[in-house]
Amino acid sequence: MPLIEKFIQFTGKQRFLTHFTYWICVYVLSMSRYNSYINPMYTFSQELLNSLFFIGFAAITSYFLAYFVLPRLLTGKHYFRTLVVSLVVLYLIMAISRLSVVYFLEPIIRTRPFEQESVAEIFTDLDYLFLNYFIHAFSYAFVFIFIKLLKDQYVVNKRAMDLEKQKADIELMALKAQLNPHFLFNTLNNIYSLSILQSPKTSPAIARLSEILDTLLYRSDKMFVPVSQEITLLQNYIELEKLRYDERLAISFEHRLERDVEIAPLILLSLVENAFKHGAGEDAGSPEIRIRLTQGKDRFAFEISNTFRTKVDQQLGIGLENIRKQLTLLYPETHTFETTVAQRVFTAKLELRLNQQL
Repeated sequence: MPLIEKFIQFTGKQRFLTHFTYWICVYVLSMSRYNSYINPMYTFSQELLNSLFFIGFAAITSYFLAYFVLPRLLTGKHYFRTLVVSLVVLYLIMAISRLSVVYFLEPIIRTRPFEQESVAEIFTDLDYLFLNYFIHAFSYAFVFIFIKLLKDQYVVNKRAMDLEKQKADIELMALKAQLNPHFLFNTLNNIYSLSILQSPKTSPAIARLSEILDTLLYRSDKMFVPVSQEITLLQNYIELEKLRYDERLAISFEHRLERDVEIAPLILLSLVENAFKHGAGEDAGSPEIRIRLTQGKDRFAFEISNTFRTKVDQQLGIGLENIRKQLTLLYPETHTFETTVAQRVFTAKLELRLNQQL
C-alpha cells in the first residue's frame, strides 16, 4: 500500500490526533522561525503563551475557511451569501482575537501599567485587524487548506479509479460469462454417444472436459494467466470439438513460444470458439481451421482463419464484439485486432505489445 494511502487512512481513523499533531508541528516551527523576533521584554514562557494564542486563532480561521467557506465555493451555489457571511465571520474572529489579546493575554504577559484600547477602537480599527491578524492567520490557513485540497483530490481520484476498476471487472466477468453454453451441451451429448458405443475415446474426452471446466472455473479468475495454460485449454477444446466432425474437419494448431508470458484469459478461446461456431458449425462440407500462435521478444501474435459458407455478416456477431470489448478494457493502447475476409476464408489477427502490458 502506498505511503500516502496509509497516511490518508490514518488521518481518517485518527482525525483528532492527526489535526492535533499538525498544529503542534506548526507551533514548533513557528517558534523556531520567529525565535529571533522574540520580544526581549517577555520571558520564554510568556512568548510560548503569546505564540500559542495566535496559533489558536489561526486554527479557528483555518477550519472556518476549509470546512465552511471552501465547500460552498466549490459547489457553485450562493456565492454572494457565502461571501457576505464569510466576511462577517472573519471580521468577528479577528476582532474577538484582538479583544482577547488586549483584555486577556496582555494583562498576563505585560508589566503594568500600560494603555489598552477600548472595545470600540478594537472593532473599528479595520486596517490593524486586517494587517496584523487576518494576514497572520490566513498564512497558516493557506497551508492547511492546500494540504486538505491535496488529500481530498487524492481521495476523489482514488475513488474514481476504484469505481472504474470495479466497472471494468464487472464488465469482464459478464463478457467471460457469455462463453457459448452450446459447447458444453454438445460435448456432453458426444460423450454420451461414445459411452453407449463403449468407445475408447470416452475416458480421454471426459478428462479433457474436466480440464476445461477446471480452467474456466478455478484458473481464469485472475487478470492475467500463463499463455501455456491457454494453449492447453485450446488443445483440449479442439480435441473435444473434433468429436463432432470426425475426419471431415481439417484443423491445425501451431504454437511457438520464446517464454511463457502472461495474457488475459479466455480471449483466445473465444476466437477459436467463434471459428468453430461460424465456420465448421455452419459448413456441412469439409471445413478448415488454421491456428497459429507466436511469441517473441516484445510481441505476441495470434492468428486464426476458418472457411465458411454462410454470409460474412454472421462472422461479426456477439462473440467478436465481446472480444473487442475485453481487449479495449485490458489492452487499451497495446493491442491490434483485425478481421479480414477473402475467398470464403475469415481471418482474425490479434497482436499484443508485451513490453507495455505484460
